[in-house]
Amino acid sequence: MEVTELLVVLLVFALFALLVVALAAKGQKRWNKKSNQRDDGKTNGVFFHKCQVHKKQKQRHQKEKPHQHIFVHALLASTLKSHSGNITSMDFSNNGKYLATCADDRTIHIWSTKDFLQREHRSLRVNVKLDHATLVRFSPDCRALITWLANGDTIRVFKMKKKEDGNSTFQPMAEDFPKKHKAPVINIGIAETGKFIMSVSSDTTIIIWTLKGEVLSIINTNQMNNTYAVISHCSRFVGSCGFTPDAKVWEVCFSKNGQFREVTRAFELKGHTAGIHFLAFSNDSCRMATVSKDGTWKFWAIDVEYKQQQDPYLLLTGTYQEAASMPCILALSPDAQVLALASSNNIRLFNTKRGEEEENFTKIHGGQVAEMAFDTTGQFLASCGDRMVRIFHNTTGQRAIVEEIRGLLKRAPTETTRQRLNQQLIQAQATLKRLGAVKV
Repeated sequence: MEVTELLVVLLVFALFALLVVALAAKGQKRWNKKSNQRDDGKTNGVFFHKCQVHKKQKQRHQKEKPHQHIFVHALLASTLKSHSGNITSMDFSNNGKYLATCADDRTIHIWSTKDFLQREHRSLRVNVKLDHATLVRFSPDCRALITWLANGDTIRVFKMKKKEDGNSTFQPMAEDFPKKHKAPVINIGIAETGKFIMSVSSDTTIIIWTLKGEVLSIINTNQMNNTYAVISHCSRFVGSCGFTPDAKVWEVCFSKNGQFREVTRAFELKGHTAGIHFLAFSNDSCRMATVSKDGTWKFWAIDVEYKQQQDPYLLLTGTYQEAASMPCILALSPDAQVLALASSNNIRLFNTKRGEEEENFTKIHGGQVAEMAFDTTGQFLASCGDRMVRIFHNTTGQRAIVEEIRGLLKRAPTETTRQRLNQQLIQAQATLKRLGAVKV
């Protein structure tokens, strides 16, 4: 009996042991299955959830980080980077020392031109509170900035002030200009004499203002719609273009004691067969350039006696390859020997004596070129279009200088003059050689 009882106890113990082993094996299998499911990303476990949150944050950060457009060219002198938004406008100061840029990041930056060829580019930041500027222009004395506000639809003037530490800053005037335009404003300008400010909208309106925001005159261009208008460097004229194939030029008249009198029609530039995209005056106000939807650009002589019914005359017609429907902008070098033409994100440089294309920069910005301008020396061409400003060496201008000096050498009256011209020729040729430019 004792043996039988012992066998029963052993059997029960063996069955219990087998049950424990089976349960343990089943638990391990279930644990392994859960672990595999977490590793495969098929459950909503804590570890997976944390990874997903981190991944989403990383993706969001990558989306918010702006794509940096890469552009490389042998004639690229420098790239200015400080804005966090798209740059919409820029302007060189009359003294040639500064470049102002504005962007939709609610800031204006003022750059030192002497840093263009340096590794670091310093800038003074000006904040535009509760708005952003779409256009910016220096005053003639460089002590104020004239801007157009995107949301305010008006002109705001920032004046330079000295801070307690001796540094300068720009502060907005107490009041903005009154709202007068009924359509989007496409350009503003200030006369170099400091006598008036001009604003032009995309309907048919140009307004001439005092520096304090009083309206002197409202011009109806009768061009269906305006595409651009600008003040001449001599401050006498305002030129406009639009839907019609003729560019119109007005004279802003003041009396000898500086009192505003009137705005009168001066002359027209006739020759294009379609609407005009853009126009520009030379620094001496003796030349103008226009670019049209007809696929041509024209270079004009305007130093005529228009009051004696003498019409401006055409000096040169050039062509460009971009689609006629694409808007084009242009810029003239200070000596009017180089014409820069921009369409989309490409820029072409032409010699205005022969109309030949000498440089072609493609895909300069991530977006369309917003504005272009030559510096006061004609050494550089600046363009903006995304978050950056590109500064180019103006080799086309250097070649024009070489050609002009060679012509002057043939007519030099004295040995002293020839020596001086030869020295200038050597310097210009050395500059071209240093930049690796051809056609020396």
